[in-house]
Parts: sequence; C-alpha cells; structure tokens
Amino acid sequence: MRAIITVIGKDKVGILAMIANECAKANVNVLDVSQTIVDGFFTMTMSVDIENMEPSLSSFSEYMNQLGKEKDLVIRVMHQDIFDSMHKI
Repeated sequence: MRAIITVIGKDKVGILAMIANECAKANVNVLDVSQTIVDGFFTMTMSVDIENMEPSLSSFSEYMNQLGKEKDLVIRVMHQDIFDSMHKI
C-alpha cells in the first residue's frame, strides 16, 4: 500500500529531512520525492510505502497535520487511491 505526503510552505532549512525522519519513526519507506522552490515557497510531493506503518494511516496523518501547523507548513498525508481519485481528469 502507498500513500502520498504533500508539503507546502515558506522555504527553510531541513523540511525534507524533518518529513523523512518522521516517516522513518513510523516505519514508512520513502519511495519517491519531487520538490521545488518557487519565489521562496517550498512544495514537495512524496510517495511512500505504508505496508509496515505503525501507527495507523489516520493517526500518522493527524500527527503530520499538527506538526505542519507547529512548523508553519501545510502537511497532508493521504492514501494513494484517494490522491489518484482527486487528480483524475
């Protein structure tokens, strides 16, 4: 099973490292990362394997959302099926 993590916010040192570290703590394997910085704003989309994740996807998503608020970022975590459905034309 896969999930998608998106991050948006003002660019600062360590965003990618912070997200990757939280994934490692939850036993989430990072499969692919796409990131860019435009006019000082950081955007990232990360594909992750959640097969062996601890805790649940919803708990991890809530935790990452709260972490984003604390760090002045918007962090969203969703199952890949939902992400794919939202982005079909």
